[in-house]
Amino acid sequence: MRTPLQKGEKILLVTYSSWTSLVMPVLITLLGIAAAVFIVWYLHSVWGWLAAVLAAGYWLIRYYTWKANIWVVTNFRVIDETGLLSHYAKESPLDHINNVSYDQTLAGRLFNFGHVEIQTAAQAGATDYYNVNHPKRLKDTITAAQADYKNMQYSSQAMQMAAALDARNGGAQKMDAPQVAAELEKLFELKMKGALTEEEYLRAKKRLLGH
Repeated sequence: MRTPLQKGEKILLVTYSSWTSLVMPVLITLLGIAAAVFIVWYLHSVWGWLAAVLAAGYWLIRYYTWKANIWVVTNFRVIDETGLLSHYAKESPLDHINNVSYDQTLAGRLFNFGHVEIQTAAQAGATDYYNVNHPKRLKDTITAAQADYKNMQYSSQAMQMAAALDARNGGAQKMDAPQVAAELEKLFELKMKGALTEEEYLRAKKRLLGH
């Protein structure tokens, strides 16, 4: 991957287009090599070696183009990279993704490739990935990364809230009843989302109520 990672970012999955997209280049390369052998051995021409070099060069270009066109899922975003000599990258932050779905044709189910659609909050709407190898794995990885990202955000909010409560209880500033009620509601939401354990919730609640 050529897109630089951010601080704390980890790669969860790198996937490519289906291997079936290389079938035709392989056949063309084999035909080129066969033609080269025929020219060298039967026509006794050195041009056959040129045909062999061209066939090998064609295969290398198609293979490395396939390797350069990737989809990457990290713990922060989904990256779509294309281009062998040039470079194009499109990013979809996990917190902007509303829905991920995939579908497969009959051939796609046989050879395990398909279409993945990502619905984002951006004005562009949906982002489509076609001919994806193992589309369900890509979809499931994005969904799991979203859940982990949300939990990380909730945990960060919980730690910030705990620090704020400690600061408030340690100072002279007091909260009125509506503020306490709002903070209690936030604590309960964090507990229900799994960012706080029952013990952490009760400790924070006691600090908030001044017990």
